[in-house]
Amino acid sequence: MNWFSHSVAKWRYKHLPFAQAELVVLDLELTGLDPKRHEIVSAGWLPIKNMRIQVKDAQYHLNSEVRTLAQSPVFHGIDSSRLAEGESLQTLLLALQRALHGKVLVCHNVQMDWAFLKAAFQRFELNVRPALLLDTMQIDKRRVLKQGYPLAQDALTLNACRMRYGLPPHQLHDALSDALATAELLLAQSQAICAGGKCKIADLT
Repeated sequence: MNWFSHSVAKWRYKHLPFAQAELVVLDLELTGLDPKRHEIVSAGWLPIKNMRIQVKDAQYHLNSEVRTLAQSPVFHGIDSSRLAEGESLQTLLLALQRALHGKVLVCHNVQMDWAFLKAAFQRFELNVRPALLLDTMQIDKRRVLKQGYPLAQDALTLNACRMRYGLPPHQLHDALSDALATAELLLAQSQAICAGGKCKIADLT
């Protein structure tokens, strides 16, 4: 698909009713924050179809090829013995490539996760182009600023955003549980912004 065709498809998808969109909600655990130096440790994702989280189709993958964990196990709890039970990064990426084809990719801070994924996909010469990127963190940032409230420190963490919708806190830093928590947040946001299924994707971007 060339640039123009992709742009037209993206415009059409943005005007699709949210209830009809197929989304993949993803979280990554990383060894650090720099895509040029740090690595993907694990990935968890699950689809949303017809505004329902498809827990039965959730996937969780460990990258057995991580070279240097450094201090990251302090945050995600994954050590070298757990990584040994994982699979190659290419296997992980191929599974994600299949899941993302033609779907909306949703993350809490999608710019960071997508930067890591783009670098990894390019390394293995995998062509992956989600229909759209959607960021639950940016959705809440826009809502808070629009309501005239200041953004306090840590106001946009996943748990802080969940609390604004009456969602319970959850244990952070597990890729799959964070993906599920993000999926719940997205559905709550869509309901608050425009009664869920009445939303268009563009209303959330």
